[in-house]
Amino acid sequence: MGLKEILAKEKEEVKERLSLVMERIAQIGGVPEEKETERGKYFAKMAEFILATFEVLQKEEAGRLNERSLEECKCMNARLYSDIAPKNYQTSYGNPAYAVKVLGEEYGAMLSMLYAELRALIAYAFEGRWLNYTILCELFIQIYACFEDEEGTSPKEVRDIIYWFFHDYSEIFSEQSVQELVDPESNFFTEIVMESDLTDFTYLYRYGEPIGENELKLAEYFGTLSEKEIQKMADTYTEGYRIGFLTTGKDISLKSTVSIDFPIGMERMVRAAIQNFEKMRLKPTIYRDAVSSFKGRGGRKRGCYSTSINKQFDYDHKSDKALYLDKAFVERRLETLRTAYEHFKELAKRHGGPAVIEVFGEEPFTPVNQPEALHYDEKQNQLNVYYASMSGQITNQYIPGEERSFTIIAYPLPSIGAQFPQIFEKTVELNTLDYQLYQDMQQKMIDVLDTGKEVHITGAGANETDLTVALYPLQNPAKETAFENCVADVNIPVGEVFTSPVLKGTNGVLHVSQVYLNELKYIDLKITFQDGWITDYTCKNFESEEENRKYIYENVLMFHDTLPMGEFAIGTNTTAYRMARDFDMADKLPILIAEKTGPHFAVGDTCYSHEEETATYNPDGKEIVARDNEVSILRKEDMSKAYLNCHTDITIPYDELDAITVIREDGTAADIIRGGKFVVPGTEPLNEPLGA
Repeated sequence: MGLKEILAKEKEEVKERLSLVMERIAQIGGVPEEKETERGKYFAKMAEFILATFEVLQKEEAGRLNERSLEECKCMNARLYSDIAPKNYQTSYGNPAYAVKVLGEEYGAMLSMLYAELRALIAYAFEGRWLNYTILCELFIQIYACFEDEEGTSPKEVRDIIYWFFHDYSEIFSEQSVQELVDPESNFFTEIVMESDLTDFTYLYRYGEPIGENELKLAEYFGTLSEKEIQKMADTYTEGYRIGFLTTGKDISLKSTVSIDFPIGMERMVRAAIQNFEKMRLKPTIYRDAVSSFKGRGGRKRGCYSTSINKQFDYDHKSDKALYLDKAFVERRLETLRTAYEHFKELAKRHGGPAVIEVFGEEPFTPVNQPEALHYDEKQNQLNVYYASMSGQITNQYIPGEERSFTIIAYPLPSIGAQFPQIFEKTVELNTLDYQLYQDMQQKMIDVLDTGKEVHITGAGANETDLTVALYPLQNPAKETAFENCVADVNIPVGEVFTSPVLKGTNGVLHVSQVYLNELKYIDLKITFQDGWITDYTCKNFESEEENRKYIYENVLMFHDTLPMGEFAIGTNTTAYRMARDFDMADKLPILIAEKTGPHFAVGDTCYSHEEETATYNPDGKEIVARDNEVSILRKEDMSKAYLNCHTDITIPYDELDAITVIREDGTAADIIRGGKFVVPGTEPLNEPLGA
């Protein structure tokens, strides 16, 4: 049964239930305002919001969402999203601090969490997901009834209702999540991209996402590009994906789907890319960026997404799962995930992996830590780590890592400033640099690096980096290498050589004055390694050391007590560095580009996670043998100990770098970089963009 048939069947099964629940919701808020309690005002506000989304659902059912004028679209979008916009956030129930202030400590955080969860109704309405819409409305009524009860309620009762909602409906949520990833018939987004009149910007409002200046101006800018320019961008993107299979010796002909992640507004390029993929006999799958805490709302943007309307709201609700996360729920979720993959196992086996388009250029964001927001306790932190490990294993079982690939590319947003057209044009140029030139220069570096037993990295000026990285010992240097010569295929743009370090002997301090990791800003980030593992960490974002450590623990260590160094790389894209300098936008570069603008160090899994058994070769024919480290090799004994399911790159920019020196077994040394400049003979062209 196709998705449209499934949705039609679900609609008939729940239509009567929804009719009853909507009657009840329409009655809420009938109390005169002067007699309303604060909780009464909260439920009236929520009922008003739900009724607004119900109008969307009715329009979707009648096929009238495509008939709206641009002005109608903008008005509806504002009605649905304005309450969490920064200008209104201080008095929004979506703000946990405000919710606790007016609703009390017992219930404020829980009701703020419910507020955030109810916003998923927008997506369900636009997609015509009647079942999801109905059960979420029923959750609202069930909680409302607790407070309406004359005998009163308790925090435990409210928490239990939310807990059992997610526990009982895990099967539905897991199955939908897997289907959206691997089933091309789950084509809500594909139809918008392929069938809309892209000159009529009302199509932007068909997704059910917040549409702001970035999305409108991006679509407008893409409308000015020629078909040739659009096709060139699409070709760079899809060829990177195809070549990724080719260079790793994987058979792309065995795959039938590719998951496309893209920002709303770039549909002309995405349409051309889909047509390119179809020539490779790959159909697109496109899912929505997470709207429910079940899928991890508030994290990194993936799937089909728009820019955030309020990053503080996202940050405040990133741990909403804390309200219902326990061991039983995690086991239930893993069980339903495995069941879902088993149901779609044939489609999963033929899934090729993601093709990702990222964006950059938003105003840098430094979050405020609000104590009123929900936070995970230590036991829940460990459960998050456990779930990430186990779910990763399940996914890898049905979509084997050694058989899939990916590609990722980034473009600027209009919010980057008045020079957006020039920056965009420069980024296109950056994404299509002469890979052969870089390949040759990078090979010269690798030839030197392969002579060493370790590499010593030191910072310049106020940068306190003093770090020694141990290298994988080569048994046959004539046929083996420890470093991958990375040009522009899966990881666009061109420009790095990287390896999986040996943990034992990797010691010292990594320091960077300012860096953005997963869209969060870190000031004076300092991490200490001993035998490859993090032993200490700090930054200067907050006044208290406790807050600084917690910030890193949650967002870099991803709730692990420690992480190993999974990658050491030397970025060679000095053109990208110069672009950032010329346009004064180093603080806005995505890690995809920033990692190419200096040496970088990833904490977490290696770059060869789940692909260690796949022989990989550099263009010179040498096999890259540093695919394992002391952690990943544990997969041969216990898979649960081998993978951390995270990988975060931390880059030292060239202007904070003094030297990268190769130390050989006999004690002799050779510089790769000295005084912030490349010194290996034949790599001098890389220094040209580093000049004044």
